[in-house]
Amino acid sequence: MGTQQHLVPVFIALCFGVGLIYVAKHRLNDKQQKNVFHILGSFVFLTILIFNIHLLSLGNYDISKDLPLFLCSFMGLIIPLYTYYRKYWTYEILFFWVIAGTTQGVITPDIADGFPSYDYFRYWIVHLGLLIVMFYATFVFNNRPTFKSVFKSIIALQFYMLIMYCVNWILGANYTYLNAKPDAPSLLDYMGDWPYYIVTAQLVIIPYFLIIYLPFYIEERVSKRKN
Repeated sequence: MGTQQHLVPVFIALCFGVGLIYVAKHRLNDKQQKNVFHILGSFVFLTILIFNIHLLSLGNYDISKDLPLFLCSFMGLIIPLYTYYRKYWTYEILFFWVIAGTTQGVITPDIADGFPSYDYFRYWIVHLGLLIVMFYATFVFNNRPTFKSVFKSIIALQFYMLIMYCVNWILGANYTYLNAKPDAPSLLDYMGDWPYYIVTAQLVIIPYFLIIYLPFYIEERVSKRKN
């Protein structure tokens, strides 16, 4: 955390994301905006796909650890469906998942191999790419979450966690860290031992998602006052 390997990709993604959103909003037509959006989602998906093919080619693929089922990788798998169809209910769910999930990953990265490994590039492309996708949808397409979106996203997250619990039980795995904390330092370290950190995390999610929603609530209130 705070090293050059950590800060450089964040800085590059920030510059790229801000620049891309500005150009898309002010210089591209509707069709071009949609094409760029889907290219972003497809690029994140292909990064995950190629990485898993690479692991398979090494001959030591472990389905209890290597399947793309951690939340950010899972979102990377389904993100091209969202960028293609652009359904608002998907935005409602993914917006909070992406902001909440990738923020922890960006602040406290958990990367097995550092630069210039493929795992390093995969990690940052997925985490930062998902953020760019959601900010693109927010500022280029003017999508906005609502108060109800917070709870839709939380409910959808419970279904995801239930599925991961079943997968972990079948494979003897630890996807989404339901059976143990990650080796790298994370916010879970402040939430108690297993299984208490799972309960604590569920309780923290509600105010966390509400905080994420707060700027949009303020924006809505200010807009109503002006009108």
